Amino acid sequence: MADLSRFVPTPSPAAALPEDACPDCGGRGWKVESDGGAGTAVRCDCAKRQRGEFYLTHAGIPERYLRCRLDNFKPTVSADAKIRQQLTRAQKQAELYVESFLDVEENRFRESGLILIGPPGIGKTHLAVAVLIALIERYKVRGRFVDFGSLLHQIQSTFDPASPESKHQVLDPVIEAEVLVLDELGAQKPTDWVKDMLYLIMNTRYTARRPTLFTTNYRLDDGGEGADDPQSLESRLSPLLVSRLWEMAQPVRMTGKWDFRRDVMTHRHRLGHG
Repeated sequence: MADLSRFVPTPSPAAALPEDACPDCGGRGWKVESDGGAGTAVRCDCAKRQRGEFYLTHAGIPERYLRCRLDNFKPTVSADAKIRQQLTRAQKQAELYVESFLDVEENRFRESGLILIGPPGIGKTHLAVAVLIALIERYKVRGRFVDFGSLLHQIQSTFDPASPESKHQVLDPVIEAEVLVLDELGAQKPTDWVKDMLYLIMNTRYTARRPTLFTTNYRLDDGGEGADDPQSLESRLSPLLVSRLWEMAQPVRMTGKWDFRRDVMTHRHRLGHG
């Protein structure tokens, strides 16, 4: 299970405390609880909140998605009834994932993730980010968001001798995050190098039992019958990666032709609201 009691730097006892300091601990992050003797130092709730805020700030979530929440994912009337039903079901699956993320009986976080499948603009990234934010805020896990294409570009930039970052400095936060959102799986040309990078990330996280949330525009078929279909994820990944994907993530299908960006945001821009 992830370490839920990481140390959060706190002000020195001699430091001046701000006027809005926590009334329970005076801003130090620790408080003393009576134990019949000298007392026991325990973590203050404010330190947990601060840790969650710190992890959220450093999760790499793009500005566009920082307001994504499970409760503001609302299929609009622009979508037909069937698509609204599918999106509502996907929202419920995401909420259930957050609720069941901590296995109380086993006293550990779950190891599997989700793969949100659907066409562009259907809301996959919104739901994935909303789940990530909910897990960070509720369970204080170290989360990370990466767009896979951007990550590959960042890795390639480390090949330049003048690069300020090494390959490990780029990859380690992705591989070691307690929860990872890997956006746009399959969108890149499936070269051997791309497959190798994806296998490194997926296999290392799988072996370490770290959950990953994927989004993809490509269909995920069971049984391998989609390998020759250009719209199938199996045509973009190696059979080994597809097999690993089935072990790592529960499919959440968000199918349909409705595009939120096209049908809603375009109308909003015309009205001068965005």
